[in-house]
Amino acid sequence: MASTRRRVLTGDRPTGKLHLGHYIGSLKARVELQNNPEYECFFIIADLHALTTRPKKADVLEIRENIREMVLDYLAVGIDPEKSTIFVQSAVPETYQLNLLFEMLVTLPRLTRLPTIKDMARAANIEEDKVPFGLVGYPVLQAADILLPRAHLVPVGRDNLPHVELTREIARRFNRYYGEVFPLPQALVPDVEVLPGIDGAGKMSKSRGNAILLSDDPETVRAKVMKIKTSPRRPEEPGDPTQSIPLLYHRLFNDDREEVEELWERYRKGGIKDKEIKERLAVALNRFLDPIRERRAYYAQRPEMVEEILVEGTRKMRQVARETMEMVWDAMGMYGAELARKLAERP
Repeated sequence: MASTRRRVLTGDRPTGKLHLGHYIGSLKARVELQNNPEYECFFIIADLHALTTRPKKADVLEIRENIREMVLDYLAVGIDPEKSTIFVQSAVPETYQLNLLFEMLVTLPRLTRLPTIKDMARAANIEEDKVPFGLVGYPVLQAADILLPRAHLVPVGRDNLPHVELTREIARRFNRYYGEVFPLPQALVPDVEVLPGIDGAGKMSKSRGNAILLSDDPETVRAKVMKIKTSPRRPEEPGDPTQSIPLLYHRLFNDDREEVEELWERYRKGGIKDKEIKERLAVALNRFLDPIRERRAYYAQRPEMVEEILVEGTRKMRQVARETMEMVWDAMGMYGAELARKLAERP
């Protein structure tokens, strides 16, 4: 009997270790989704997407290590391979097939209107006349990622909403041309605030050097906390706690709610130094990160277990992908697919 659970597809490009911003923005919600019996979760490590801006051999070799680090962070925060499917995008051949078919269903002007493409090119320091075809087609490959497991829900940030809408357009067009194969996926935008970096100059980002990593040791965490930018004020002056980055971190990561309320109230009335807030934040953050670091160390000492998790997750995804492509070929009536089946049956 087919599963009645709704499928969820989300993931990350393997750019390295994850940080507190990733936890608040997506990882926490993923753990909640995988523990909800209504959902079947697929978490993609999108290494092909990383090639759109970093295609050189050195980049590819770095991606290999980044995949391992990312999976360690997944496992450390509580993503459970017994409940979720963690897989590597490039190891699923059907991804390439579906991507090519979807390229026939979208126009170049439609893709170039997406603001995220220019933003990504700008972030990667790629000049406008040197944008690779793969980067322009990035959203089409995303559509293949989403529709290959026939996902119903796609947790994304608001900046990726146009990509989910494009995926829905491609699914509608395919279904209209060939028959109902794909569900129309819904975007699931987490109701969370963007976590500012320790420099106060924007959201937390490893590339900007303003991030606290989930894997940072206690001393590193403390040193970074003491560097958090604060608003200039006299300690005795009343302040707005909602404008204090250290107090925001307290609210999100400090499990001692009485302490959080005390700090907010003292800041609001005046009479507390930022140094004290930061020192107590370092203690709270390390308390939050201790079990994450412990789980991470456990898996880091067992690389063969991490490898097997990826092998098994990718095997599960490939099974689902083959089912989808059988539905696609049958709907389209491609003679080549029929011929390929006959060839596969021959000794």
